[in-house]
Amino acid sequence: MQNRIEHIAIIMDGNGRWAQKRGLPRLKGHEKGARAALKIVETAKARGISHLTLFAFSSENWNRPREEIDGLFRLLERFIDEEVNRLRDSGVRIHIIGDLSRFSKPLQDKISFTVTTTEANTDLHLAIAMNYGGRDEIVRAVRSLVSSGEKPEGIDEKTFSARLDTAFMPDPDLMIRTGGEWRVSNFLLWQLAYTEIYFTDTLWPDFDERALDDAITWFRARQRRFGKTPEQVEDGMP
Repeated sequence: MQNRIEHIAIIMDGNGRWAQKRGLPRLKGHEKGARAALKIVETAKARGISHLTLFAFSSENWNRPREEIDGLFRLLERFIDEEVNRLRDSGVRIHIIGDLSRFSKPLQDKISFTVTTTEANTDLHLAIAMNYGGRDEIVRAVRSLVSSGEKPEGIDEKTFSARLDTAFMPDPDLMIRTGGEWRVSNFLLWQLAYTEIYFTDTLWPDFDERALDDAITWFRARQRRFGKTPEQVEDGMP
């Protein structure tokens, strides 16, 4: 029986290198990457995936040149202006995960508008990670539990998960990282405990429908053990 897949998470790596290989400014790579992301959203929805998480801007990305950061935010604002209504009409619900407090008030307002505009949709839950870091998310969850007065004996995996940014969705079945790097880069550290991880050398702007299908095919051939031995998996042990 093929593995069922509900949630795909993607580290979209390689935009800058894609541009540099073509003698273009790095921002041109991000623009091409944004178009690739839209195509992957459409493809994931067509494949029956219910949740898709895209790592757009990490909490470490503030160390990039200011010009590049400003360009990324302009690109995000343009994406909202040009695409939010189309995504709403296609049944996509947008969620933002991460700490948005560092963003400008106008950008926070645009993000809030995007979330509100699509909140009635259920075909595909699209989570965009902005100013997101897995360690920061865990720290914020701990602070939330402490500030709520939760007793230590009342804290378990379920109550902790409920305080995470991703409480509304299942853990990823498959995590894809493009661009040839083999690390998770502080992405969904709690949620990736039993996720199958697929690395590809393809730079993100070149990651297309066929590339996503290749990753899904690879995933479906995996034997998912969740801590069991191969014999226990074959025996159907719960």
